[in-house]
Amino acid sequence: MAAKKLVIVESPTKAKTIGGYLGDGYEVIASVGHIRDLAEPSELPTELKKGPFGKFAVDVENGFAPYYVVNANKKKTVSELKRALKGADELWLATDEDREGEAIAWHLLEVLSPKVPVRRMVFHEITKEAIEQAKANTRDIDLALVDAQETRRILDRLYGYDISPVLWRKVAPKLSAGRVQSAATRLVVDRERERRAFVSASYWDLTATFQPDANASDSTEFEARLVRLDQLRLATGSDFTDGGELKPKAQSAGVILLQQERAERLAALLAASTDARVVSVDTKPHTRRPAAPFTTSTLQQEASRKLRYSSRQTMSFAQSLYENGHITYMRTDSPTLSQQAISAARSQAAELYGAQTVPDAPRVYTGKAKGAQEAHEAIRPAGDTFQRPSELKSKLTQGEFALYDLIWKRTVASQMADAKGSTDTVTLGVTLDEPGNSAPTEAEFTASGTVITFPGFLLAYEEGRDEKRGEAEKNVALPQLAKGQNLRVATPEAKGHETSPPPRFTEASLTKRLEELGIGRPSTYAAIIGTISDRGYVTKKGQALVPSWIAFSVVRLLEEHFSALVSYDFTAEMESDLDRIAAGEADRSTWLNEFYHGHGDHPGLRGVVDNLGEIDARAINT
Repeated sequence: MAAKKLVIVESPTKAKTIGGYLGDGYEVIASVGHIRDLAEPSELPTELKKGPFGKFAVDVENGFAPYYVVNANKKKTVSELKRALKGADELWLATDEDREGEAIAWHLLEVLSPKVPVRRMVFHEITKEAIEQAKANTRDIDLALVDAQETRRILDRLYGYDISPVLWRKVAPKLSAGRVQSAATRLVVDRERERRAFVSASYWDLTATFQPDANASDSTEFEARLVRLDQLRLATGSDFTDGGELKPKAQSAGVILLQQERAERLAALLAASTDARVVSVDTKPHTRRPAAPFTTSTLQQEASRKLRYSSRQTMSFAQSLYENGHITYMRTDSPTLSQQAISAARSQAAELYGAQTVPDAPRVYTGKAKGAQEAHEAIRPAGDTFQRPSELKSKLTQGEFALYDLIWKRTVASQMADAKGSTDTVTLGVTLDEPGNSAPTEAEFTASGTVITFPGFLLAYEEGRDEKRGEAEKNVALPQLAKGQNLRVATPEAKGHETSPPPRFTEASLTKRLEELGIGRPSTYAAIIGTISDRGYVTKKGQALVPSWIAFSVVRLLEEHFSALVSYDFTAEMESDLDRIAAGEADRSTWLNEFYHGHGDHPGLRGVVDNLGEIDARAINT
């Protein structure tokens, strides 16, 4: 029997798809994720339990060497892989092209100890062309990437196993602390604290309907809002602090806080008035650019806003789409598209929406992110011609189809022309005689209307928006108006408003905030949110994430006794340090040594835990 090349990937679906492209001389088997991990300290051999490995299954005295064991549920898989390797003349490790994938490949190499040549094969989409290219461009395992993954794993073990016991003793059993999950929980708790400290303020405004004379060429009626009285601006929600006071800037500008009594008096006067005039009509060009192609973070945010998917559901559907060869790799922080993707998107846009919707030059997007996952492209449909969603509908589940449709639309729109139009803002003046005032009151109303003259990318896709505080500007259909023109006033209405507290985080807005702060990486957002939900630190109320009482206690204990470890800057700095290790610019054991044993003024994790002193459990939990 002719020897085969043994190819190992992570998942059975991926094995099946890749096997179809590689053909006869290859046997493709799945490791089903990691085959080994850090041992639980209780599983260590007896002779190691007393020594430096005993507490963490990591030798904290000698270069932070980890003690790994093959997972109990992977022993059968390892036996099958070893058996398959006996009949192979080469071993190809085709796990994902990121730190986790690199680490899986390295562990396979360590456990299988192959006697045949080994190649590392990487690709970011599973298409025939991509697999052919990957076959021709194999490389060695990137040990710097492995080091970064191993550092993260050891760091999380040290952090969790040193701090979680403190939580068990002082808050509740079975709780856990984690480098990133603790910072994420703190964000949700901080937002809830802001909401609880919030004091609402009330203010009033006034709207009315205006209409040109019946003999005007366009007599469409429209609504406008009172914005100024005698040249002074009326207060709106954004003029108040979270303490319910007018902001100092608004006070110094002489902003008027309209109360109910005056608002209703003005409405009554306006009802008796028949005369308003157009003070000005301003026209400004309106241009909107398409959003960049999806990164892991923006995909999770948009799928949450538009499809109501949790981060976990989004990543599960995306994983399936990737493994079946429909999209590129779904863990990336780069919005860049390859030349073939740009060509595919441009030609599809021209074909579907007309040549005029495609700009002369391709659009180029660059990311802010640095580090290992920047090597990937954005998340986009696979291949050099994109399959339209309608072509895949029968092959995908409902969840996968909706996500593919979103990715396809966003990618095509990203290469389309700006939407163009104009925004008209009309200012109207009404003179009112308020009782008790020596001079008439000049009331100014405004309304804005945007007209899109060239939809461009909007033909394909429009990005969703997160909940915003304050009033949203209404887009009004305005008639043709000229300065000095007279209008009739009708249906004035005084309205009371209350300022609203900061909105709770949703999965989308928490992902966005973590990314802005540099906490976590694309591959971890779904896991972070999943973990804090599973541990009972947050629950969902509709789309909103609400912290539990336990979360308040845990965050308070960490803030008071492990302040550096829940500091957003410190957590983000760790991510940068892991990126430096992945790039081969920093040494793993030196970094771990400084984190755990301390250096300079920084006591290190061990110093903090050893010198905790007394923690008053009742005070923490009250």
